Amino acid sequence: MIVDVFHTILESGEPLDSKQVEVVVIKSRNERKLPVKGVASSNIRRQLRRLKEMFLIESVQNKYRVSENESLDKIFEEKIEKYYLNSIVERVREYFNVLK
Repeated sequence: MIVDVFHTILESGEPLDSKQVEVVVIKSRNERKLPVKGVASSNIRRQLRRLKEMFLIESVQNKYRVSENESLDKIFEEKIEKYYLNSIVERVREYFNVLK
């Protein structure tokens, strides 16, 4: 489900609200003859929240778009690699130092 939601936002050229995302996800799944099971408003909102927490999308005036309309390479480099992965590496380093 999260892949469908992210793909919808990624392929859309403009910001979408959660209802628009839901409609496009259902249409896409029907076109690919995939089950529409689990495609509910609450699940769509949950996946949107998860994508925001992963820094892949952002919310602007209750509409969702790829973070700062950047390329995925740039988002990975600036948000995930520098911030998210760096904090994990630092935490592991701290744990190892405590274990010494």
